[in-house]
Formats: sequence, structure tokens, C-alpha cells
Amino acid sequence: MDETTAAQGFSAMGSEARLAVLRCLVRAGRPGLRVGDIQTRTGIAASTLAHHLRQMADAGLIAQEKSGRSVITRARFDHLETLAQFILVECCVDSTKQETSHG
Repeated sequence: MDETTAAQGFSAMGSEARLAVLRCLVRAGRPGLRVGDIQTRTGIAASTLAHHLRQMADAGLIAQEKSGRSVITRARFDHLETLAQFILVECCVDSTKQETSHG
């Protein structure tokens, strides 16, 4: 993952409302939720929710699929795991270098 893609993903999580929606979808697991269920669980108005979902979909955090008259929204766990790995890949590298140089 490049820094631009990572920044877009983290930016899309950068509001309390979008973070609440994402956490709701993560709790729901792989089956996902209908948009109406997300609205009920988060209390976000429909028009505002649509805006947040669009931003998160554009950043690759969620996927949406039409199922009959409903739209099912799912967290993209693969992308979320890649984002987590991006930020953690160099965890403690500098502290390990310092320990080695002082040892």
C-alpha cells in the first residue's frame, strides 16, 4: 500500500460519524448491514449517512451491494487489515536500533 492510499483510508475514518459507522459495520461482521440498519444503529440522518458511506466507499473502507430493494454495506476487512499493517509495519524499529547501538 502506498502512502496516498493509506492517507485516503485514514482520512475517511477521520470523523466521529464515519468512525461510528465503520465500527458498526465491523461489529456486524462479514454479512454487513442494510443502510437502514446502519442508520438505526448510529442515529445518523439518511442524507448525511449517504455522504459518509460514499466517502468510505471511495476510500475502499466499505463495499456496497444491491440486494433486491436493499443496499447491503460491508466493512472491507482486507483493506482495513492492510491499513493497520501499513501503520504498524515499522513498529518499534527505531527503539530496536537504539538498544542495539547502546548494547
